[in-house]
Amino acid sequence: MKKTWRWFGKKDKITLPILRQIGVEGIVTALHDIPNGEVWSSETINDLNNYIKEAGLYWSVVESLPVSEAIKYGGDNRDLLIDNYITSLRNLGEAGIKTVCYNFMPVIDWIRTDLMYPWSDGTFSLYFDKTRFAYFDCMILKREGAKEDYSKEEMDKVYQLDKIITEHEKEQLIDTIIVKTQGFINGNIKDGDKNPVAIFKTLLALYNGIDHKVLRENLKYFLERIMPVCDEYGINMCIHPDDPPYPVLGLPRIVSNREDIEWILNAVNNPHNGITFCAGSLSSGIHNNVPELARQFASRTRFVHLRSTNILSDGNFIEAPHLEGRGHLIELARIFEKENPLLPMRVDHGRLMLDDADKGYNPGYSFYGRMYALAQMDGVIETIKNELNR
Repeated sequence: MKKTWRWFGKKDKITLPILRQIGVEGIVTALHDIPNGEVWSSETINDLNNYIKEAGLYWSVVESLPVSEAIKYGGDNRDLLIDNYITSLRNLGEAGIKTVCYNFMPVIDWIRTDLMYPWSDGTFSLYFDKTRFAYFDCMILKREGAKEDYSKEEMDKVYQLDKIITEHEKEQLIDTIIVKTQGFINGNIKDGDKNPVAIFKTLLALYNGIDHKVLRENLKYFLERIMPVCDEYGINMCIHPDDPPYPVLGLPRIVSNREDIEWILNAVNNPHNGITFCAGSLSSGIHNNVPELARQFASRTRFVHLRSTNILSDGNFIEAPHLEGRGHLIELARIFEKENPLLPMRVDHGRLMLDDADKGYNPGYSFYGRMYALAQMDGVIETIKNELNR
């Protein structure tokens, strides 16, 4: 697999020369300053592409070219937005950039309740506390029907939390769940927005009446529209799994398990319709056997995220060390090196260690933690290559 790194553009404190020094080969990035739905011009693409080339690297994967909400819920302007998307894909293809990671999660992308959960060794990582998330849903957002989505035992814990939670903790939950994790790139809500809860509720309302079936059909419509330009330029679209891989906030999720992935690949059975195999997202669902999914979908995988999680009590989950947890990354490396060895891969998240907290503006992304994991996985992959070549 090709070693890549998610880089957040020229504003990122982690510079391209630094990444080259630590053995990175390809860059995973996007035009983060362009608002969702607008065309990525050839000039802007070529400017960043040349900047990356001048550093001795190459733009390996676009992560991501965002899919606007109106495309997902089927708004009146979705065809115009898809036309813009097609133009952006054509401009990327002409620049020689052929892999695009995207997601089709309504309103909210990856969800955590804590961006700096402390470990006993002094490191920190992302964490999802189901009780605190349910508290946000039921007591802060006050979503209609929210309490029906949780068991009596779960709601009892919410009521107990309500007795002791501070106003500061409530503000932190809002900031973490719907501002920091959503707004740092291409987000619907950003730092500085007034009353983010009200904005978020307005966004949720756009999906009234949109269920699992309708969202699937909207994804199929989108893929059918863009496949001709993908065929023309050899662009691989690779959808990212839901994170976490189950319904949240009354919203449907359609990339959460084996059946979902099978449906997507069969609904538009084109080799340029593929998946991003994110071991972290998939492993945070107890229903997913990650190595089995890798074996089944290796041939349609176009990009790999190497991260792992552990599921704790009550459905909580936490980032695991890269060689541990439910992601089984060593086994995944063995599967992909055998079945699809030229895939771009990047290590993801990991633990924040040393002075990682000062290394960037992007929440949850370590530098030293990812560098350590990259070295670990590099060694694992080289060992597996040697095994396969015997």
